[in-house]
Amino acid sequence: MGYTSTMNGTIIRLLLLTALCLVPVFAADIDGKWTATYDTQNGQTTTTWELKADGTKLTGKAESSVGERQISEGKIEGKEVSWVEVLDIAGMTIRITCKGTLNGDELKLSRSAEVFGSIEAVAKRVK
Repeated sequence: MGYTSTMNGTIIRLLLLTALCLVPVFAADIDGKWTATYDTQNGQTTTTWELKADGTKLTGKAESSVGERQISEGKIEGKEVSWVEVLDIAGMTIRITCKGTLNGDELKLSRSAEVFGSIEAVAKRVK
């Protein structure tokens, strides 16, 4: 009985280790260009993101009518992603926190700016 318990424990540990090693593989599915058009206080805006996964770290850049900015603090946890964009508009720094859920070629986002509230958007993968 002791041998079977030890063997089952070893198998379970191997399965867990394998599952943990696969997380970065699934996270890499976000790599590429994404675009979304959404309503803001100043009318409709289109943003394009170039995203790249490195394990659970997300990097890239965003570009819209207000300019280009780097993505910082990017994280990937399974299908959940988050990052920060910092805008400089007329000398005012605005921090935008983006949180989203990846589903194939669609990325559902919530973009939250400190003083402007939250905006929901759906980004599509550019093929």
